Parts: sequence; C-alpha cells; structure tokens
Amino acid sequence: MSRDLRLLLQERFQKAFHKAFTIENEIEISASTKENFGDYQCTTPMKLAASLGLAPRAIASKVVENLELTTPIKKIDIAGPGFINIHVDSDWISDTLTYIAKDDLENLGVTKTKTKERIICEFSSPNIAKEMHVGHLRSTIIGDAIANLLEFLGFDVLRLNHVGDFGTQFGMLIGYIKHFHPEKLDNLSEISLEELMQIYKKAKLEFDTSPSFKKEAQEEVPKLQAHEPLSVKVWQEICKISRRSFEAIYKLLNVKILERGESFYSPYLPLVVKECENKGLVTLDGEAKCIFLEGFINSEGNPLPLIIQKKDGGYNYATTDLAGFFYRTKEDKARRIIVVTDMGQSLHFQMVYQAALLAGYVNPEKVRFDHVPFGLVLAPNKKKFKTRAGETEKLTDLLEEAIIEAKALLEGRDVENLDEAATVLGIGAVKYADLSCNRIKDYTFSYERMLKFDGNTAAFILYAYVRIQSIKRKVNRLVNKEAKILLHHPTEISLGLHLLRFNEVLWTFYDDLLPHKLTDYLYHLAEKFHAFFRDCRVEGSSDEESRLLLLDLTAAVIKRGLDILGIKTLERM
Repeated sequence: MSRDLRLLLQERFQKAFHKAFTIENEIEISASTKENFGDYQCTTPMKLAASLGLAPRAIASKVVENLELTTPIKKIDIAGPGFINIHVDSDWISDTLTYIAKDDLENLGVTKTKTKERIICEFSSPNIAKEMHVGHLRSTIIGDAIANLLEFLGFDVLRLNHVGDFGTQFGMLIGYIKHFHPEKLDNLSEISLEELMQIYKKAKLEFDTSPSFKKEAQEEVPKLQAHEPLSVKVWQEICKISRRSFEAIYKLLNVKILERGESFYSPYLPLVVKECENKGLVTLDGEAKCIFLEGFINSEGNPLPLIIQKKDGGYNYATTDLAGFFYRTKEDKARRIIVVTDMGQSLHFQMVYQAALLAGYVNPEKVRFDHVPFGLVLAPNKKKFKTRAGETEKLTDLLEEAIIEAKALLEGRDVENLDEAATVLGIGAVKYADLSCNRIKDYTFSYERMLKFDGNTAAFILYAYVRIQSIKRKVNRLVNKEAKILLHHPTEISLGLHLLRFNEVLWTFYDDLLPHKLTDYLYHLAEKFHAFFRDCRVEGSSDEESRLLLLDLTAAVIKRGLDILGIKTLERM
C-alpha cells in the first residue's frame, strides 16, 4: 500500500498532463498554504502557459478533463488564474493511517531507501588545543540531525569529526613547549586543557611578534608531518587533552561521531600533490604548488590560487581536503559526501571540490557532494556571541546555563526527575532553536525565547507529546492496535492529513538538508494536535478507540521527529 500521498498525486497528474498535451514535464504538487484552498495544489499550468501558448486556466481545465478522479482524490477545483486545488478523500486518509498504526508503526509511513548507499556526514570539526565554543554549536547540531535523518531513512552513514589536529597551530605549540618549557616534555599528560589554552595564547603572541620563533614554529610543521619522534610525542599528548573535553560535550549533546582528523590523511598528501602534478593541474607560484581553477578570481581580478603545497614543503587545508575526497570515494566508497561548516568556508569547498573533479577523485555522476553552510550565532544585541570579557563563548558554559534556566522553569511542575528533565528541556531547547532557523542565516541566541511554552520551540513540541501521554493515562486503557482510525471532525481530518506528510517532509529534508523543514512540520503538527484536543473529546466518546489510536500515532511521529533532531522526549512536564 503506497503511503506517499504527494507521489501518488504527482503520478496521477503526470498522466493527465500527458493525455491532455503529450508532454513529459515534471509536474509540481505542493501542500496548500491555506486549508480553505484544498489539501494540495498543482501550479504547473502557470509555468506551461508560455510554452503551450494557452492561458493557464485553459490548461488547468484541459488537465482536469483528463484526470482520473478516484482515491485519494475526492474533489478538484480550479482557482485564480490557473491553480488546481486538490481535496483528498478523508476515508483514504483514515485507511492509510490505520494501516500505518497497525502494520508500519516502526517506519511511520516513511519510505526507506533500498540501496543502503554509504553517505559520509562530516560535522562538528573543532580544533585541537582549543575549547569548543558557540561557533561549533551549529555544525554539531545540524550535522547530527542530518546524520540521524539519513540513518532513519536506511542509509549507511559514516559520521566523521574532521578535527584540526595538524597545521600551523601545532607548530606553534610544539615549538613553544620545546623552546620555553622543555621541562614539560616529560609530563605532558599532566597539562590541563585550561593550561594548554594559556600555552597556545602565549605561543600565538610569540608567533605574531617574534620572527625567529615564527620561523621555528613553521619548521615544526613539516617535522610533524614527517613523523619526527619528539614532535609526534608532544602532538599526541596535546590531542588526548583536547579529546577528553570534546567527548564530555558530545556526551551531553548525545552526539555520536567518529574522530578522523586531518592527520588521518597525512600519508596521502604527497600522493595527492604528485597526482595533481602528473595531470598537469599544478602551477608553481613563488615556489608554492598551486592549482588555478577557472572562474575563481580575487578582489583585484587576478586568478585565485588553491595552494596544495607551501614553499617550505608543508601542506595545508586544501591538500588535506583533497586527500579527504580521494579517500572517501576510493576507500570509503561513499556515494554522497556532506560537509557541515560555517558560511565562511564556502569558497574553500567550492575550489577544493572543483580540484577534486579535475583530479578524478569525484565522479559527479556517481558521487554527490554537498557543502552545508550555516550562519553565525548572534547575541541578543545582534552582535557575534561573546562573553562579557569579549572572548568567544565556551560551548560547555552555554549548555550548562541552558540546563540551569530549564530547571528554574520546571520547578514545581509535574516532572519525575527534575535534573534529568531540565537536561532534556535545556539541551533540547538549544538544539531546536538552532535547527528551527534557516541554517544559511544568522540567528539570535536567547534563553528566554527558546524556553517558551508557546510558539515554535522545543518546549511547545514536548508539551504536545506530554499532553498525549496524559490523555492516555487518564483514559487508563491500552491503545487498541486493531481499532480503525475514523476521521469525522475537520480538525481531526487536518491532523490525520498532516501525519501523512511526514514522509514527504523527511525526503525534502534529505534533498535540501534544511532541518527547519522538519521543525516547521513538528510545530504545525503540535498546533493541529492542540486544535484536535480543543474540538474532539477522547475519554468516554463514541470514537474513543479511534482517537486514542490517532493520538498514539501522533505521539510516535512527534517522538521520531524529535529523535531525528537529536532531542529526547519527556513523559511528564
């Protein structure tokens, strides 16, 4: 039994357009923006008017004449200049929901992939020797939601944390410790993250003010890349110190991720440079090996170089990311590669991807690449999020404050474990506030707004779920999975139809990688539940069994949707 309503409608209209005009154009069916216009709309007549030489309304009329008016379509009408409004049969909605509740509760009517393709999702990507800050929040949350979605859809997902564990900052750190604190070389494991960060700040200052130390630090980078024993020893201990801090934050966020840092690709860097040279892609520019790509120019109008080996023989981000493309297609056998970083890295990934295509590391017919950029997290004053001291906000401090704020909000409410509930609400509120914004835009961080129980917030969605659990407890009977869902009241039908749209929303999210499409869906689902709760009695009504089953399915969709977003649910609140 097909549950993809939009696909069914598209197929039906595709046939009608072909019969009417012998065309194979892709027909667009979308959910109506207003329910009084119907359940779905077809706007294709507007787009075909010029090519067919007919008025949109005439095209719409001809299509309707050739349309097979059987389920799931109940009624068709033409509105405005040529919109085709589609009304879905409520009996078909009832039958389909009943099938899902009885036989497909695990999938919730969502079509799963049959290919089991390997998809790599790279996200979070903090730098070693630095604490994770609010800037890493979006990459971690967005990447985790995308990976959760892909796993639910049935793909083979490899979650990668491309940590910055090589490069100039390590030359500075290693050089500084060797030069100024050689006594620490024998007890590196005793250094705390806070002390390491202080060492980093001092090393950075020395790097910026002392030409001799800058040269010394730069010389440490190729030593590390060449696996010089002492440099490697210092580097390994520095990584261990940072890793403990990262893992604590990932545990709090309930994020699972495999660390595969820049250093992982170190053995492949000479190979990448050599292959690019052999393919005639490399040009020497001031002794640095560069790739000049068509269409990329700097502010002066000159060709913009992609440097893959510096004049001192060292490698950089571009080399590592090229090696990443090589490894992920040749060894990981990825069919899709997703990289989640801030908007500032868009140009870098455009250039690296073009270089990967030229090097033959990516076949665009077999491998899809998506760079998933995102905007900044802003403070309430609309400026970049900083502490009062002017430093970047530590992620751990931000999350702990969210839990404290949530705990104060929940005190005195019906919760079973206050600390656990505060963690669920606090972390969930932070995640939802981020994901509910279009990721390509900046968003303003506000504890007050994100913890509200009304509006498009985690608290509002969680409260809808909690309220359903309360109704089930009040009725005090098991949900009859053998019952039939019957939809009579308009708000009941509206809720049922929205549940059937879960599949199309998830596959839209899969394609455009915009998490706010899912948060919008959950927000409207919670609204429709509350309208149903206002209008339709459950306990003691003649439709008690049907409505309990409908609510059970609603709760399951809310729970699954929040789970994809990386947010836990509560039974009481």
